[in-house]
Amino acid sequence: MAQDLSGRTVVLIGGGSGIGFQVALAAAEAGASLVLGSRNLDKLSNAATQIEQQYPAVKVQYGAVDVEDEASIGRFISDIESIDHLLVTAANYVTGSLEELSLEQAASPFVSKFWGQYNAVRHARPKLSADASIVLMSGAAGARPPGAAPAYVACNSAIEGLGRGLAVELAPVRVNVVSPGTVEGNLWANRDQAVRDAAFESYRGATVLHSLPQERDVAEVVMMLFSNRAMTGATIFPDSGYTFH
Repeated sequence: MAQDLSGRTVVLIGGGSGIGFQVALAAAEAGASLVLGSRNLDKLSNAATQIEQQYPAVKVQYGAVDVEDEASIGRFISDIESIDHLLVTAANYVTGSLEELSLEQAASPFVSKFWGQYNAVRHARPKLSADASIVLMSGAAGARPPGAAPAYVACNSAIEGLGRGLAVELAPVRVNVVSPGTVEGNLWANRDQAVRDAAFESYRGATVLHSLPQERDVAEVVMMLFSNRAMTGATIFPDSGYTFH
């Protein structure tokens, strides 16, 4: 069934690249108006240009926002009239073991990924339409830790709990969580080739499908969660079967 988001406003913090950009393209194809946010205005400008060239009828706005700065989130959202669908993929953090990370480093996934999404929802709440939907971004590490990174694992699990709690509090607004594993795309693009190849090979071997999810795969799940009116409080794992293998 083709999705129709005509007349709907989709807000994507992190929409200038990666999974967020793939969701932007899919939402534009469905006819939505887009509001993109990121710390990097050059990325946003490039993303907006690509979308407008491909979908000339689609309205694209963008602005600077830092998910680690609540005031920045508030300013960004204050300029938006109404929100029908919200996704936050932007985050900046350090992962590592209990032994090797400082307390500040260990807290970084919570500061950026957890509280960034929490604050985005908190500021967006007055702008949400009656039938709005929110998709939070977690990670498969919360369900199946890949190594010694306990704070990062805990953060992802906490985001899944946040999604369930918000689904109860904000109903009839729907809140769901998407929890991808290792995804081939923007996040890994600038890493050393040997490191990337080793990580991808290891991940494939740890999955049921022996495959690596693509950014578009995750975007398709997000789009389903935007549109499916029976889904709330759920966590979906587009991870090639990593979490239960």
